[in-house]
Amino acid sequence: MIVCIADLLTPEEVNGLRAGLAQAEFGSGQATAGWHARLVKQNEQAVPQAAIEPLKTTLQTALARSALFQAVACPRAIHSLLFSRYGVGMGYGRHTDNALMGGANVYRSDLSFTVFLSGPEEYDGGELVIEGADSEQPYKLAAGSALVYPSTTLHRVETVVRGDRLVAVGWVQSLVRDAARREILFDLEAVKRTLFAQTGKTPEFDLLTKTTANLLRQWAE
Repeated sequence: MIVCIADLLTPEEVNGLRAGLAQAEFGSGQATAGWHARLVKQNEQAVPQAAIEPLKTTLQTALARSALFQAVACPRAIHSLLFSRYGVGMGYGRHTDNALMGGANVYRSDLSFTVFLSGPEEYDGGELVIEGADSEQPYKLAAGSALVYPSTTLHRVETVVRGDRLVAVGWVQSLVRDAARREILFDLEAVKRTLFAQTGKTPEFDLLTKTTANLLRQWAE
């Protein structure tokens, strides 16, 4: 399941993140790539520094308040946050994200997400392309929007040919490991919210809430 979240960040938050990153030190993105991904990764990433921590907090706060992100991801942990920059000639070739991340504190990567900090009008190329079984789909979202997608996919970032592509990326270890079960819970949550908006707290809503909660109890790790 691939989900676009429009306006995850407010315009003020986007501007704040961009202003903070304009003062940050960047280094080679290959430092955080697996041994084979380094062969195809050409970008820059903000190096760990005190000035980056408030920017990560802004991003974590936005993810925590997004009901859509919470429903899609069922997060146990949001981890390995990075701020990446792609200038002209930079891209990230076809790869799959590492299954385990985090160094000393190891987390599983069930879901990946990209938060777009540059608007699509600011750069050419740079599309995030996610492969399916028999097709592929490019994504280039508005600044402040996020794309959440399975970490199991093959994906790439096309070469930037004009401007700069600035994004935040991160990963989720979900409470529900199985993607099919996460999708069932997501669909049930969508039905719950629609039903509540239409008829309020009815016996049918209560029964659906009970079923959703009991499935989560059964499936959560």
